[in-house]
Amino acid sequence: MPDLDFRVEDAVPQRFAATPHLLFQVRIAEKAPDGQAPTPIHSVILRCQVRIEPARRRYGASEEPRLLDLFGTPERWGQTMRSLLWTHVSASVPPFTGETVVELLVPCSFDLSLAATRYFHAVEGGDLPLCFLFSGTIFHDSPDGELRVAQISWEKEAAFRLPASTWHELAETYYPGTTWLNLRRDVFDRFDQYRSRGGLPTPEAALERLLAAAGEH
Repeated sequence: MPDLDFRVEDAVPQRFAATPHLLFQVRIAEKAPDGQAPTPIHSVILRCQVRIEPARRRYGASEEPRLLDLFGTPERWGQTMRSLLWTHVSASVPPFTGETVVELLVPCSFDLSLAATRYFHAVEGGDLPLCFLFSGTIFHDSPDGELRVAQISWEKEAAFRLPASTWHELAETYYPGTTWLNLRRDVFDRFDQYRSRGGLPTPEAALERLLAAAGEH
């Protein structure tokens, strides 16, 4: 049975797409025993769970207030700062022998009601620590030339540090100078009525008036 290893080598924003995605370059290599030829791989149905490992980095004073909703105050982070699920993705790997590189297309939401998005938005610089957990099915040749099927071991994973600047570049490319605010429809209706009654031209103007009335600057 082929023993495949995985390494995430790079990540870049996908250009000219209808929705924002990051392209992760994943190198897949077989760990063949010494003196044994690599196994011809017909295809791999690859599945991947992508998780955020926030405890694997330090945070600046300006980032701490932004992380309050996720992890509480810094003195509690030792108990509250746990791994966060970002997303699940899959890919079809074409035939190869020995090793190959495949692109893993990861959709990116900028909805701040999601924990992963709030974390990415909060981190201003440095790297975003990620963990890729791989699984899936391998279709390969046996030594006698027959087609066989094997499963990727559940212990296969790869760490990757995504530059925070890559995430913010993606956000600025698709939503320049703006941020998503997801509201329940009934709350939005009340908010829009407030804006209309006040003769305010935009939602931003209504929010600024509300914040000023609350004494927020």
